[in-house]
Amino acid sequence: MRTEIFQRLPATISLTLGAVVVWLLIGLPVGVISAVRSRSALDRFTMGAALIAISAPVYWLGLLGLFLFSNDIGRVAHIFDGAGTYTPLTQNPAKWFGSLLLPWLVLAASFAAFYARLLRSNLIDTMSQDYIRTARAKGLSERAVIWRHGVRSAITPIVTVLGLDIGILLGGVILAETVFNIPGIGRYAYEGIINSDLPVIQGTVLFGAFFIVVANLLVDIMYALIDPRVRYS
Repeated sequence: MRTEIFQRLPATISLTLGAVVVWLLIGLPVGVISAVRSRSALDRFTMGAALIAISAPVYWLGLLGLFLFSNDIGRVAHIFDGAGTYTPLTQNPAKWFGSLLLPWLVLAASFAAFYARLLRSNLIDTMSQDYIRTARAKGLSERAVIWRHGVRSAITPIVTVLGLDIGILLGGVILAETVFNIPGIGRYAYEGIINSDLPVIQGTVLFGAFFIVVANLLVDIMYALIDPRVRYS
């Protein structure tokens, strides 16, 4: 069982880290823009879209993406590779990227929406603090005030949630790996549940718990690097 888990770990890591990059590249800029332009038409549109993305289940988005845009059964366009096409990075980097592009987008949709809403809420509150007004009074540009002072303080809860999310996903992305037939730890856990294989279930759960503990440790370390107000003795 241990050998099987370690053989499937690269697929889960590829799916998790790629999705993390996608949802951070989308969610953080959207959250900042919505906070800066609070109550504008753009803010209402992005937050409405975020609410829809949060409400859509991963398995539904995955099946819908395959039905509409996969190369084999796509009804609208043949853009993405279909299910069961995962190729390891060491074998063919181009096919690896193509086989994971749709799973990355699907997995990142709800996370990007949640992070955008969380960052927007925190940044709106942060931008009303006294030290933000002081930074503006010193003559700093608005961009410097937002990114160097506002976002740096408002992003601390994001780091907390990100650590937990990465740990949970590394423990097994069950829905995404099952929908796209990716041979990762989540798929292995699903097969164990279907076959009532208790050792497999226990092994994957313990593996997930290990990643969550490590992720929390890394988050505590990151606090001191991101927020200068945090000091450890």
